[in-house]
Amino acid sequence: MPAARESLLDAAYTALARRAWSAVRMVDVAAVAGVSRQTLYNEFGSKDGLARALVRREADAYLAGVERALGAHADARERLVATAEWTASAARSNVLVRAMLTGCWSERLPSPTLSAVPSSSAVPAQRRADGPLPSPADFVALVRDRAVVAMSPSRAESGELARTCELVVRLALSCVAAPPGEGGVTDLVKAALASPHRGSGVPGSREVI
Repeated sequence: MPAARESLLDAAYTALARRAWSAVRMVDVAAVAGVSRQTLYNEFGSKDGLARALVRREADAYLAGVERALGAHADARERLVATAEWTASAARSNVLVRAMLTGCWSERLPSPTLSAVPSSSAVPAQRRADGPLPSPADFVALVRDRAVVAMSPSRAESGELARTCELVVRLALSCVAAPPGEGGVTDLVKAALASPHRGSGVPGSREVI
């Protein structure tokens, strides 16, 4: 029941915005979604299963935003700037994304283990949610590799490009942990990419001295 599942996840996310996860009740989530409590348990198995599914969905949504940012511009540097901007804005607006990217889970949030858990669910989406969840280091690698695939014109250039992309991702994450002042992540990333050494790692870029 994909539609019911999404409604339940929406209801769980809304409940989390209002109260600590420990105070969120399954019966209330089901009521807000307009489905029976049995439907909720059929989809997620337990409250822990619901938490894993919610985290998995927000992780997927963040990575989908990365893909959009990488495809939004023709210029390679602008793609990286857009990716960094998306990372910072997603972390500001979504407490689960922020926790996943930084590894800092407050007491208000669900904090499912990142390792896979035993799953007997008949729901494919839940079996995936019960699998491994990405760590902060995993996100760095996932975003870096997506950026390389989006921009690398040849394997010969991918080594330096990968280092440049990882620098941008880590710079964006530093802005999540310690928000910068005027100019924000945009100016910081543009300055980093303007250096002669880093500029040479971006396909089609011009070095700025």
